[in-house]
Amino acid sequence: MRASVIALLFISIFVSCGPSDSDRANFYNRIADEKLKQSDTLMALTYYDSTKMIVKAVAQVKMAKQKQYAIYNDLKGKLAARLDSNKVQIQKLEKQFVRSKGDFDRYYQYTHKRQTFDRAWDRSFIRIYLDERGEIYLSSNYYGEQWLNHTGLRVYDGKLQAKTAKVALDDPNNHRSEFDKGKWEKVTYRGDKDNGVIQFIADNVEKNLKAVFLGKRYYYIILEKFDKEAVRDALALSKALKAKKKLELQMKAYASKMEKL
Repeated sequence: MRASVIALLFISIFVSCGPSDSDRANFYNRIADEKLKQSDTLMALTYYDSTKMIVKAVAQVKMAKQKQYAIYNDLKGKLAARLDSNKVQIQKLEKQFVRSKGDFDRYYQYTHKRQTFDRAWDRSFIRIYLDERGEIYLSSNYYGEQWLNHTGLRVYDGKLQAKTAKVALDDPNNHRSEFDKGKWEKVTYRGDKDNGVIQFIADNVEKNLKAVFLGKRYYYIILEKFDKEAVRDALALSKALKAKKKLELQMKAYASKMEKL
């Protein structure tokens, strides 16, 4: 019904003997108001923009700007509430990590308290890495008497499984060394190389997950509960940090639009 009324109004104004600037501006403002009542904020802003293009309709343009300012301010307020909640979540998750920045680090790094050096140097395990941007990646770390020359990792429990992409032996992210008369291999799965393994582990912490180091020789381990929990916690913090950045950028964009009105 409302759509038909707007259509008739449009016809009466624009098919008659030439609408004035005020008529056209009022028309756009009324449509914008109607869209706002329907919670169609984007279209409301678009029609208010149309009003502002009719520069001679001073009163209507002023009203359109005031309405847009109110909309952006409301959106900004809602984002601020979400950001406050997000910050509380981050503070809670950060308690599980040590936050540090080395001489060669561009960003602060988060190391899970359950994956410190004294828990890692003499065993085969998986490790999670996270920085302040929310960027996250995984590594498989082998320590043993013989070389595996492994290039990937499969994590599974029965028929459930996830497998990383291959990281070639000559890739800089595939590292081998000898340590304390043992063989040490570390393969890092950056970007999309984890191929869903991080999410798989986070989703199945309570399961008895096993991992296979895939190389010239296969090596099997049962994932420690604290390693699985570290992956879960890091992924949750990663998502929260990325959400925080997105909310801050949106708020900045709305503030910029308000300043330009």
